[in-house]
Amino acid sequence: MNAEAPFLILALAAVLVAVIGVAVVIRSFYQKVDQGRALVVSKPGGARKVSFTGALVLPLVERAEEIDISLKTLVIDRRGREGLICHDRIRADATATFFLRVGRSVDDVLRVAESVGCARAGDQATLESLFSARFSGAMKQAAAGIDFTELYVRRGEYRDLVLQAIGSDLNGYELEDLALDYLEQTPIEQLDPQNILDAEGIRKIKAMAAATKKDEG
Repeated sequence: MNAEAPFLILALAAVLVAVIGVAVVIRSFYQKVDQGRALVVSKPGGARKVSFTGALVLPLVERAEEIDISLKTLVIDRRGREGLICHDRIRADATATFFLRVGRSVDDVLRVAESVGCARAGDQATLESLFSARFSGAMKQAAAGIDFTELYVRRGEYRDLVLQAIGSDLNGYELEDLALDYLEQTPIEQLDPQNILDAEGIRKIKAMAAATKKDEG
């Protein structure tokens, strides 16, 4: 056997041990994220990196936070005296489910992480505080331009008007869809006759009912 062979074997063994050691260290520092989540890694100096699969996080040097980017729902329910006032002043009871999530882009994730925080991004309470008033207002705005009968029949058009009123800039969130779960005329006994708009709606409903009764007679 060549006299150098033992040294070569030892050298190769040392390299192999070193490679295995490095692999073990890298694996221990690698933080993986599940589907529907992203990893935000804060680096020295304030720079941030986003990964949707996982990243190497150096302990004591970098800090990693997970952020929920899975699809969420937000239900808006407007009924009774909080019902939607249509163009003809007839109120409508409506329930809509909005489907939204943190945008699946690096820029969107960073916007939400900076403005809301990774831990709170997917909380139901956070979504309600951020979007309930805006979505409810959009439902109100869209209904104001349509008579109740049109709203009842042309629900798809109303849905599009609501989405248009909301707009596309949700500060890093994205609205994927809207489902109109319930839509009916607000019962007349739940209206406020002292409210000018409700009073007009009551007159309209009674006039329509009288006309229908006359036609049937």
